Amino acid sequence: MSSPKELLYTADHEWALVQGNVVTVGITAHAQDALGDVVYVDLPKVGRSLNAHETFGVVESVKAVSDLFSPCAGKVVEFNQSVMDTPEQINQDPYQAGWLIKLEISGPEALEGLLSPEAYDALLAK
Repeated sequence: MSSPKELLYTADHEWALVQGNVVTVGITAHAQDALGDVVYVDLPKVGRSLNAHETFGVVESVKAVSDLFSPCAGKVVEFNQSVMDTPEQINQDPYQAGWLIKLEISGPEALEGLLSPEAYDALLAK
């Protein structure tokens, strides 16, 4: 399965959808599949500033607890309350309903180092 082409990715299996200066963040289908059934999600409050690769929350499944890492530096402008109330949305729809946070970034330089869909697919193939 190839990764959605409109997204950027991290080696930690987060995805980023860039819309102007707002980046929507979630975990990839590969990550949610490896985790198994997600039962709990902890996300940051609006206003928190994050650095790239900084831990911003936790996702817990029946198999494991995993940290969530910010794909880029920015300020949290929204979090997905729905996914905190109904964590299984991450398993059901990781690229739409299962999004986690939205970050406001200062500019495109914040996205440096993210992987293209092709590079992420190559990483998964290893």
